[in-house]
Amino acid sequence: MRVWVDMTASAHVLVFRPLIEIMRRRGDEVEITARDYAQTLQLLELHGLAADAVIGKHGGRSRLQKARRMASRLGALHRWARSRDFDLALAHGSHELALTARRLGIPSADTFDYEFATLQHQLGCRSATKVVVPEAIPPERLTRYGVRPPKLVQYPGLKEEYYLSDFEPDIPLLDRFGVDRARVLVVLRPPPDVSLYHRHSNPLFPMTLEHLGRLEDVHAFVLPRTEEQRAYVQSLSLPSVILPEHAVDAQSLIALADVVVSAGGTMNREAAALGVPVYTTYGGRLGGVDEALIREGRLKPLTDPRALDLAKRDAGAGERIRRDPALMLDLLLSARG
Repeated sequence: MRVWVDMTASAHVLVFRPLIEIMRRRGDEVEITARDYAQTLQLLELHGLAADAVIGKHGGRSRLQKARRMASRLGALHRWARSRDFDLALAHGSHELALTARRLGIPSADTFDYEFATLQHQLGCRSATKVVVPEAIPPERLTRYGVRPPKLVQYPGLKEEYYLSDFEPDIPLLDRFGVDRARVLVVLRPPPDVSLYHRHSNPLFPMTLEHLGRLEDVHAFVLPRTEEQRAYVQSLSLPSVILPEHAVDAQSLIALADVVVSAGGTMNREAAALGVPVYTTYGGRLGGVDEALIREGRLKPLTDPRALDLAKRDAGAGERIRRDPALMLDLLLSARG
């Protein structure tokens, strides 16, 4: 079987890495397209994957620029894929893959775990053959995108529990970045401030960064999404902040952290899957997955940085959940019929 996977953001590399490994071990041919955005290309290299084609860039905050970039990328993807005879196309929220695959008559599966990215899902869900999401998302929230069974397929747990199933942390990573093990290690992720679904300014994350970056008993390890965010954090010159130059093994950092504070979704859920205390500063509407994690006590909303429980964590503390990624792959492959 010939399979096309499109990756348009950093998290997509993590989701598809074990699935691509399984398919290639089975003898399937897998080709990858990627968008030059955030750490997507760096993470492909870090995880031993290579893009067969790098197509397009992010459109930034401007709706007009987003539309132009999408139109350009759609054309380029169509030209690239039309002669490759793919049997199936897979993506995590890439509406551009779903639109292109439908135009070319290729069955496709779209997966995601945040249901309020409205424009993205209006395009991607309607075009995809199957839509694969967590059971925590109420099905009625997806009907406005034209998604109902049998098109809708749901899986138990978090996507992170599947792709982290074989993960073990790289313990020497902390020494390579000069982390003082006597300090409380807090891993921070800024908000997705170029996303259309995160339009409102969120002052909580900068407040938290300023608070933690001046504490002598804390090391605040910041993982920016963009070069603009990196420059902003660097300009603050906070003495307790560690700011890497390139993409790093964020999953190891999370597993070894005492606390995680993230304004996005993936890192929150990775911490929950690894049993690490995690707070969210997300300023948009919470999706079903985060609502469920909050109900279960695995994710805590943060409204004041002084409320953070900054304590050293015992190694191996916290409940870790592992799920078989082959089960996730089977659901995605059901798009082929």
